[in-house]
Amino acid sequence: MEFKTLKPIFKQLFNFLALTSLSFTAAANVILVDGHVRAMPASVPNTAAYLTLENHGDKAVNLVAVKTAIAKEAQLHTIIEENGMVKMRQVEGLAIASHGALSLKPSGDHIMILGLNKPLAENDKVVLTLIFDTEQQLQVELPVLKQAGSEHQDNSEHHHHH
Repeated sequence: MEFKTLKPIFKQLFNFLALTSLSFTAAANVILVDGHVRAMPASVPNTAAYLTLENHGDKAVNLVAVKTAIAKEAQLHTIIEENGMVKMRQVEGLAIASHGALSLKPSGDHIMILGLNKPLAENDKVVLTLIFDTEQQLQVELPVLKQAGSEHQDNSEHHHHH
């Protein structure tokens, strides 16, 4: 008998969810697959965020900025090799191809978080707002992890979604 009374409530809830998600679907084609922020010693005021985004839309999207309340600023960086020297360079945007993925990792593109308000502890959660050139913003919550363990590193090298 109780089931009958629950049904209309679920239906309303479902309608509400369907409505709220509707307003996003036009823009929200980029989803977070996974990611983390690197745990640093308390004396280090900067850290980096690594994450994987997938673009399920039919147009390429550029990640153009990152905002966070935990630090003075966040910047998009890429690593380039110049005359055999590896350098970090700030970039205006990172492209995510249509139906493609963007992987931010220690050896490549990543988000630098500069001027932390307070040291991050392992397993803290960091909220970043990713801003795209499509006006879309994606809020992601990433755990703070120490250097990715060796097994973590190995796995990520083998899975290439292409």
